[in-house]
Amino acid sequence: MSYRSVFRQDLFKGKTIIVTGGGSGIGRCTVHELASLGAKVIAIGRSLEKLQSVAAEIEEDGYMLSFYSCDIREEDKVKETIKTIVAEHGVIHGLVNNAGGQFPAPLTAINQKGWETVVRTNLTGGFLVAKEVYMQSMSKNGGSIVNIVADMWGGMPGMGHSGAARAGMVNFTQTAAIEWGASGVRVNAVAPGWVASSGMDSYPPHMKSMITSLRQAVPLKRLATEAEVSSVISFLLSEGANFISGDTIRIDGAASQGGRVWPLPKARNSESYHGFHRAIVPKVLQENND
Repeated sequence: MSYRSVFRQDLFKGKTIIVTGGGSGIGRCTVHELASLGAKVIAIGRSLEKLQSVAAEIEEDGYMLSFYSCDIREEDKVKETIKTIVAEHGVIHGLVNNAGGQFPAPLTAINQKGWETVVRTNLTGGFLVAKEVYMQSMSKNGGSIVNIVADMWGGMPGMGHSGAARAGMVNFTQTAAIEWGASGVRVNAVAPGWVASSGMDSYPPHMKSMITSLRQAVPLKRLATEAEVSSVISFLLSEGANFISGDTIRIDGAASQGGRVWPLPKARNSESYHGFHRAIVPKVLQENND
């Protein structure tokens, strides 16, 4: 089997695209789709083991993946990594700023170290990578940047550190779109809602009941697939989105549209798009046949 993208196979032929956090979840899916569409894909992550595993999958599918280990929170390391990528691969045409992470906790239980760690990962790291890609390549050649944020409209109770960081990334997206537009650089973001991804298995056991009930708060009454996020990322990177910049697209089944006082009846005619041939249902959802 191969990736069943909705786009033509040669969409990104001759294009070099970086995906941070490419070793798991949405990043892994995006790496697969971009490779299937002809891109020269470069994955960045902290875990070499995860990157090597995805590279092996890509090779089995008949494509290639280059990868580099880098902690995006460290400015000097980011500069060095992007410099190496440009030297070895040339012009960078696209960047998917996907790397991120957080832990569940109410605001009163988050100390300064925990707050700053999450902000560094989800905001500062994305800024550092985007800045270096722009400075070292896109400022001269143009390109497209897609930042991955989150459905934080209306607050993120239980993850206030992540919500604040993601909101900051949305504003960074808007600012960069203005400042870098004259260089032919488009900067957009996507805000996934609840996605059936491997990240769900990283949360503690006491959150299982909450995770399995999430779909009840979505008007479409289901969770997103990784492919439904990757396809929007791919579109924003493509020439078909050449006049879209500074925008954030919500991929949340309308869950963020303020429907808390409106009853959500059982949904009909809502089918998931399963383009990712290597997608794995999170263990926390398998028992519930989600």
